[in-house]
Amino acid sequence: MAGAEVQENLSPNCKQFLYMGTLPRGLQQLSFKKICQFYEGKPRFVTLFDTFSHIPIYSAYTFKRSDGYEKVDVPWMYEPQLSTVSDSREMQPFPSENLHKSFEDAQAVLEDYSNSVMFERGQLNPDEHQADIHDKASTYTLTNVVPQVREFNIGPWKHHQYMIRRRLNNYCRGTAYIVTGVTTSGHSIRRHNINRLGIPTYLWSAYCCIDFDHNAPFSERSKFPVFAAHGLNDREDNKVQEMTVQQLEDFLKKVTYVDSSFQIFYENCVALNSAMP
Repeated sequence: MAGAEVQENLSPNCKQFLYMGTLPRGLQQLSFKKICQFYEGKPRFVTLFDTFSHIPIYSAYTFKRSDGYEKVDVPWMYEPQLSTVSDSREMQPFPSENLHKSFEDAQAVLEDYSNSVMFERGQLNPDEHQADIHDKASTYTLTNVVPQVREFNIGPWKHHQYMIRRRLNNYCRGTAYIVTGVTTSGHSIRRHNINRLGIPTYLWSAYCCIDFDHNAPFSERSKFPVFAAHGLNDREDNKVQEMTVQQLEDFLKKVTYVDSSFQIFYENCVALNSAMP
């Protein structure tokens, strides 16, 4: 079974997906809920979810070396605890009957995407960045998905995910921590004349890998231990731009609701024994 657990304070076994066990700082609103995403009884990644716009603000995960193979035979799932006090932390596949009225108040349902021509379901923690079959399956929850413009999703953003996978496969020796999120501007996908899903304006991503190959080519070595990127979720002008994590943080402070203390990685992903070889 797939599972997830809404937590006020993350438990230690969920903090393993965060650099130094620390969530991004300076992102707080009443409608944001922290989810520890469980699958087959084990935590797989962490999501900050907005129950107002029904989309994740970010997912934080650890990268696993892989060949990029996608697991496509997994049913889409939802998180019962976002809507009801549930005894179980197990996330459920969507029911085949029309039973979603009880939980669509706080999260997306499959119907929200079914009539959209321009947008498709884009994973923040992508299947291709995981290796274990259960880690891959756990990414198929609508709490890990945002409406992405098709041309952006299958074009520049997919290429960026591939490039990051190749770079971390080749040059990250230890654990790579990744946080991928969105900015929004108030536009929504509507269903029955009701705002259902916030539409991201930008997608952004950053990784932190302090144990990396110091003999890598400079063009790659210069992008360690930490680097970032953002791209416009649109049909045009949607090139993904790479930049330092500080540049991304400065950008997000201008275009979204983060506060002045916003920081993606603890101490900007500087190794505690920063005497690097």
